[in-house]
This record gives sequence, C-alpha cells and structure tokens, in this order.
Amino acid sequence: MTVVTILPHHEICPEGTTIEVNPGENLCEAMLDRGIKIEHACDMSKACTTCHVVVRQGFDSLEEMDDIEGDLLDRAWGLEPDSRLSCQCIVANEDLVIEIPKYTLNHAKENH
Repeated sequence: MTVVTILPHHEICPEGTTIEVNPGENLCEAMLDRGIKIEHACDMSKACTTCHVVVRQGFDSLEEMDDIEGDLLDRAWGLEPDSRLSCQCIVANEDLVIEIPKYTLNHAKENH
C-alpha cells in the first residue's frame, strides 16, 4: 500500500489526513472513495482543472503528464512546478504528500 498524505485544506480536509492507496489506483478516485471531496467538475475526463493538486513529495513516482494535462494546468489557480491534475495521477509504490490549492477556477461548487 502507498500512503498518501493530504495536507490541511480549509474546506475539503481541514485537519489533513492520510489514506492508504493501492498502487495503480487513480489519485482523484482514491480520495473520493475515502471521503475526501475534491472537486472534479469534468467527472475526471481531463477537461478542467478543479482536481488540481500540488505534489509536495513523490512527484517523480507519477507517470509524466501529457500535453493536454500540461495545457490545462496552465489555467489552474496556484500553479506550481509540481502541480498535477489528480484525475490523471496513477499512484505508484512511493508515498505521496499532496496539497489541494485553496481555490479553483470554478465559480460554484459541483457537490458531486
């Protein structure tokens, strides 16, 4: 199992948490399955940036992003060099520490 540490986020995960994820699982789906309600307005179809995360540890264990993800991330709020769309991250064997940015470009919550 891979341990994913989610740093505190004022709405989604105020205390921060850790979850155990099987290698090969999609990061966004893993968070949602474990009660972390990260936004995902496009239903994980790689068409928005609402599931944007910053990978603070373990970034190099993730597969390289493709051009579409890179282009979308250019529009994300709080973009950093280690930003990814969580819907495009497949968890490997290395533990991760992620931060969910304070804001998204969404004007309204999707309440998925």
